[in-house]
Amino acid sequence: MTEETTNPIQAAIKGAIAENPVLLFMKGTPQAPGCGFSARVSAILESLDQPFAAVDVLPDPRIRQELSALSNWPTIPQLFIDGELVGGCDIISEMYQSGELQQALGLEGSPAEAAEPEPVESAPLTIENRL
Repeated sequence: MTEETTNPIQAAIKGAIAENPVLLFMKGTPQAPGCGFSARVSAILESLDQPFAAVDVLPDPRIRQELSALSNWPTIPQLFIDGELVGGCDIISEMYQSGELQQALGLEGSPAEAAEPEPVESAPLTIENRL
């Protein structure tokens, strides 16, 4: 048996990471975040006009468990860019302030000069929680 047949959740997580250039595993959705950390990372991406897919880890605890096993990162949110884990809320916030996040996303621009943005109403790309 392959890993995909023995662990369909892990296979779905790997597939979502491979299929989406920017993917945020978060609590809740970008429109209705389930925690402040997820809201902050979602707002940062939205402020950069960066389309991203989002997966809500709250409906099924196995998603969070399998994601942490794959990434070796215990907390949520987790941001993946081009298939690589970038980090959680603190790292993303620091990268945003320094301009490193914009570079990682291939965006032009200088480091953020103001405080972190508030969530905005524009809806980013989301994927159905197929996990």
